[in-house]
Amino acid sequence: MIVLMGLPGAGKGTQGKIMADQRGMHLITMGELIRMYVTGERRARMLAGELLEDSEVITLLDQVLSGIPNKDLCILDGFPRTIPQAEWLLKKAKRENFSLSHVIHLIASENTVKNRLQARGRIDDRIEVIRERFKEYNEMTEPLFNWFRQHDVDVVDVNAERTVDEVNDEVSRSLGM
Repeated sequence: MIVLMGLPGAGKGTQGKIMADQRGMHLITMGELIRMYVTGERRARMLAGELLEDSEVITLLDQVLSGIPNKDLCILDGFPRTIPQAEWLLKKAKRENFSLSHVIHLIASENTVKNRLQARGRIDDRIEVIRERFKEYNEMTEPLFNWFRQHDVDVVDVNAERTVDEVNDEVSRSLGM
């Protein structure tokens, strides 16, 4: 299993699709799953930039993963976002005998990703929501990179401010593919 992480708009979805197509892997995009399955008050909170509770996100991902026989052939986009989510993922990997081989950290400046997000025009890409997502990322997700390293997961930092092909080439080299 490969995990793609980075600020919203860093290119996780784009790189995930390319990697899945190139390698014949399953791509699980948490943002799409959440937008598809979450309704009512939880959806309103999400559209305001708030992260859902760890238990809600874990339950949703667990349901999706249960239908995939070889979890080593999965790419996760947008999960985990918190240390409790990462702890759950490592325990699941150990319990179900699959490996979390790499975390690909797509690094782009807040200014770059803000421009990308505003250009794509989704309902949850308003400037006030973007600011809240950056704040949550910096507080909750950024610490995961050291946490993963401390738990012997290979974290690969990739400059995501370049072209899609340049980023993909570096990701491929990092994965030895």
